[in-house]
Amino acid sequence: MTSPLPCISINELEALVGTRVGQSDWILIDQVRINDFADVTEDHQYIHVDPDKARETDFGGTIAHGFLTLSLLSRMVETGLRPIKGMTANVNYGFDKIRMLSPVPAGARVRGGFTLNNVTRRSNTQILCAYHVDVEVESQSRLALAADWLILTTFQQEVSHNE
Repeated sequence: MTSPLPCISINELEALVGTRVGQSDWILIDQVRINDFADVTEDHQYIHVDPDKARETDFGGTIAHGFLTLSLLSRMVETGLRPIKGMTANVNYGFDKIRMLSPVPAGARVRGGFTLNNVTRRSNTQILCAYHVDVEVESQSRLALAADWLILTTFQQEVSHNE
C-alpha cells in the first residue's frame, strides 16, 4: 500500500528526533473485528466476545483484546508516519516497553501518535528508528496503550549521510 503522506529524507528524519512526527487516522474497533481477532488468536474470553455476559462486568460491554490494539500499530504507521525516501520495507524490530493502560470498548475508534526517540544508522542499507507510540481512544481522556517501538527500515540502494 502506498502512503498518502509525502516522503522524507533520512537527514530530515534525524532532525526530528525528540518530536512528535505523526498521527494516524482513526480506526474503528467494532465487534466484528474483535470476534475475528478472537478466532485468529483462539482467545475467546467472554469480555471480548460475549456482549451479554460482558455487560455484567465493570467494563459494561465487550472490549478489544490488548493485543488487537497493539497489532493495529502496523496499520497506524501507514497513515501516521511519512515514508522515507528510497525505503524498500519497514520491519517490526520489537518493543522496549508496552503498557496496556485502559480498555477499548467495542465500537470505539483509536489512533496512534508517534514521537521519534532515535534514529540509528545500522548499515549502508538499514536504519533503526525508535518511536514512542500513544494510542488514544476517541472521546476518552485515558490512553489505551503506550509503547516504545523499534522499526527497522531497509533500502535497496546504499544511503549516504548526505541523504
